[in-house]
Amino acid sequence: MYQPALFLLIGLLFSATAMAESHEDALDPQRQAELETLLYQDCGSCHGMTLRGGLGPALPRDRMEGFTVEALAHIILHGIPGSAMPGWKALISEEDARWIADHLRKDNPLETLNTPD
Repeated sequence: MYQPALFLLIGLLFSATAMAESHEDALDPQRQAELETLLYQDCGSCHGMTLRGGLGPALPRDRMEGFTVEALAHIILHGIPGSAMPGWKALISEEDARWIADHLRKDNPLETLNTPD
């Protein structure tokens, strides 16, 4: 009696997961390259060209993994009040911000600031 509803719920959960996982592929390669340039040039003007920090904090992958994509995208779009971190909502879309956040968490070449002992 409840099996059809259970299968529907499971199907919806898998669909939502697949949509979330395919987000990175939603942007065409040219836009991804533009956003990567924005990250390392514009964001890099405060966070350092290699994301090792400067006026803004370092953005290593191990630190970024502590945030959800949604949280990072929110910071990118709206900034951090009372800090030097501006919001970029006037210049990039939410999809762009999510791509940058995902890139910082997964494809960031700066893995960590920790040095081996």
